[in-house]
Amino acid sequence: MQMDMTRGPILPRIIRFMIPILIGNIFQQLYNMVDTMIVGKFLGSSALAAVGSTGNLMFMVTGFAMGAAIGFSVRTSQTLGAGQTEQLKNSVACSIILAVALSAALTAVSLAGVNGALHLMRTPADIFAEAKTYITIIFGGITATFFYNLLSAHLRAVGNSTAPLFFLILSAVLNVALDLLLIAGLGMGVEGAAFATVLSQTLSALLCLVYILKRMPILVPGREHWKMRKEVAAYHLKMGVPIGLQHTITASGMVVMQAAINGFGSAAVASITAATKLQYLLMQGCTAMGHTMTTFCGQNTGRGDYRRLREGFRKAIRLELVFSIFAALVLIFVLPKLLFLFFRAGTDMETVIRLAKPYLYITSAFYFPLSLIFIFRNGLQGCGYAMIPLFSGVVELAARCAMAFLSIRFGSYLMAVSCDPAAWLCAGLYGAAAYLMLSRKWPAEKTVP
Repeated sequence: MQMDMTRGPILPRIIRFMIPILIGNIFQQLYNMVDTMIVGKFLGSSALAAVGSTGNLMFMVTGFAMGAAIGFSVRTSQTLGAGQTEQLKNSVACSIILAVALSAALTAVSLAGVNGALHLMRTPADIFAEAKTYITIIFGGITATFFYNLLSAHLRAVGNSTAPLFFLILSAVLNVALDLLLIAGLGMGVEGAAFATVLSQTLSALLCLVYILKRMPILVPGREHWKMRKEVAAYHLKMGVPIGLQHTITASGMVVMQAAINGFGSAAVASITAATKLQYLLMQGCTAMGHTMTTFCGQNTGRGDYRRLREGFRKAIRLELVFSIFAALVLIFVLPKLLFLFFRAGTDMETVIRLAKPYLYITSAFYFPLSLIFIFRNGLQGCGYAMIPLFSGVVELAARCAMAFLSIRFGSYLMAVSCDPAAWLCAGLYGAAAYLMLSRKWPAEKTVP
């Protein structure tokens, strides 16, 4: 199923397209949560801390793959909006070739740097070995992550946000089953959790591929489309590399934040790991809007309808303002009561709650700036502005690093857990300023019939 985002009422189309993405993202976070919960319940808080301490490092590498995949799909939505089917198919073929090369390079570099990265993050000695085991297996599965995100991004680019949802649900169910089998049943430890994640991502990628081959002929290149065209490859790299680097830069700041939190011991690491897993559920309202804006803006840019682009941005902001208020209330009143789900009986939950609450309470006040990041960053990249996401990531990195260094310098736990809110505020304001500056140059009316 395809959705034309260039016609019809804007808000209903945005919501209709966004809902399957939101559900899929929540399922993805839920199976990540279950993964974490099983580790905590069956292996203990030390293993939970080991898995949690690698989360930002994992995103630093896999985030590049995810960002590059999104960048590679921008041309897909633009050529669809312009009605250029042949160029679309050639674009898909070119993106696959580039994805093979980039995933091989990412795998080699990340595996070579695991040990040094964990030392730089000040990973506590009592969880170092388990953390290294877990992240090494995850990095070995980067290719599956890259191709699932690439194929899903192409499906969304042509207006199909439903199919990736079903594949993700099936993958989530498999992930939980494998967790229980490998950890609870076979007693494998953290490596069981890692293998479950990689195998689930692989299944998602394969299901997306089969679906495209069977049901989405517009995304299936013919033999004549596999010739690499320099201008197409250059455009993909122009969009994909900066967006991938933005994810990596953002994650680098999160790694610095993790280093600051690591300094307060494994109990703090475990508590923040549990809190962030819960908080990430709510973040999916922002990320789903981001994916929606990439497709909406890509299709309408291809069609040259800048008036519709402006209206789309306005409606997305209003929708996310309402969501931000809802998310803040849930963060404050609901999530602290769910922390026990991640810990086995006998854990000192008073300490866990005491360490987790400051993070949840402080982040609750900054969800609207966070939503602005995704609206403007993803929307502008859909319009073809490749460097805006990169500079946005630099702003996030600077804000996180400044707060983390202050935390380490003064030994302040509150500063350590304020790294995310500081980054969200600065990057959200940057995105709004970039949009206002760029949108003034857009034509008042459509430029393409």
